[in-house]
Amino acid sequence: MEAIRALVIDDLPFMRGAVREVLEEAGVCVAGEAHSGKEGLRLYGRLKPDIVLLDIVLPPAGMDAFTFLRELTRFDPCARVIVSAVLGDEELVVRAIQLGARDFIVKPFVPERVVAAVWKVFNQNGRD
Repeated sequence: MEAIRALVIDDLPFMRGAVREVLEEAGVCVAGEAHSGKEGLRLYGRLKPDIVLLDIVLPPAGMDAFTFLRELTRFDPCARVIVSAVLGDEELVVRAIQLGARDFIVKPFVPERVVAAVWKVFNQNGRD
């Protein structure tokens, strides 16, 4: 079985590194990392990852998370996105789910929850 290929989008390098470490320890291949929604959209088209882990709070200058989700679902309606948010950002998470995100994880990360969300979303119908 091929490894799940993930794209991690977060404006903070240390957060991208933390997510990468959790994913790689679980056998998930991090195909790419992006610091903005704009870069993430470009990489998604090139890398065609199985799953995207998206920070819900990205600087608007580089395309915020909600614009990213709208553009991504236009490009690939079957895209599998998991958003990450801090406790208290429930309204943002609900908005992201309405725009096509399939699950969410809360920061600070619990590694087991990140891995469980990836497997859950990966196994959902929507893309062959």
